Amino acid sequence: MSSAPATAPTSAPTRPGPGPTPAPARRLRGRRTPLPYGFLLPTVLALALALGYPLVRQVVLSLQDFGLAQQFGQPPEWVGLRNYRDLLTDAYLWKVTVRSIAFCLVNAAATMLIGVGLALLMRHMAKGVRLLVQTGLLLAWAMPVVASLTVWQWLFDTQYGVVNHLLTRLGGDFAGHSWLLRPLSFFFVATVIVVWMSVPFVAFTVYAALTQVPGELMEAAEIDGAGAWARLRYVVLPTIRPVLLVVGLLQVIWDLRVFTQIYILQKAGGSAQDTNLLGTYIYRLGIGGQDFGMSAAVAIFMLVLTVLLTAPYVRAMLRQEED
Repeated sequence: MSSAPATAPTSAPTRPGPGPTPAPARRLRGRRTPLPYGFLLPTVLALALALGYPLVRQVVLSLQDFGLAQQFGQPPEWVGLRNYRDLLTDAYLWKVTVRSIAFCLVNAAATMLIGVGLALLMRHMAKGVRLLVQTGLLLAWAMPVVASLTVWQWLFDTQYGVVNHLLTRLGGDFAGHSWLLRPLSFFFVATVIVVWMSVPFVAFTVYAALTQVPGELMEAAEIDGAGAWARLRYVVLPTIRPVLLVVGLLQVIWDLRVFTQIYILQKAGGSAQDTNLLGTYIYRLGIGGQDFGMSAAVAIFMLVLTVLLTAPYVRAMLRQEED
């Protein structure tokens, strides 16, 4: 008998392995579309026009001799760096600069200390008391600057001021005392007003940050035996450090360029020569002295000074961001 031919064994079909990514897919992933940049372009242009043009115009003006005649059509004279050379040799400018830096740092430090202290206290207040305190802070913050300065002028008035009356009743010799006549008492009044206006912002911002501190961290620190001061130093403050840096940065900027409070107090009886800060000095050079070129040069000088004073805060914020 003839045997049937042997059938060759058939191998199971193999599944194709993952091949290389198709070229179109690779091209889609590597392609960069300009659409997002197109969406950003209007915003960038608006910022360039709103911020860039005034800054460039200020720099150009600081290199010119621009006075009253130029406001009536006479072309300005290009003087280059002469305005800056005159500033660097002006002893009064350096006196105003030192005065402005001291006023800025004192006000910023006092505002931060009082604001952070109020924020910490509000965490431990009863709900009703906390709402009452927050309402008072909000009213002080929302009050118009000129209106609040009018009230403060009445409080420190020479003849009818409440402050003089109370200090006299307490045994002091403050009858007819002029708070705005002497530079030291002038800046004391200005500091009280500026800090009073700035504390609500710091208190509200820091209190909002404190409400985000995890309760588990506080409980763990308390279980480990950390007291109230240790919890504040090693748990609370490091947690809200980014907020403190931002608020401190804003306070330094605002207190360095303060203008309205100083100007109105000078009008109320203060000596402008002895109490000028950089903000009022720029105003009096430009509007009062019609020397807009020199005024622009002082403004650029103030901008550079602001950058130098805020550089440590910016570096600390960048380090915080990296950590």
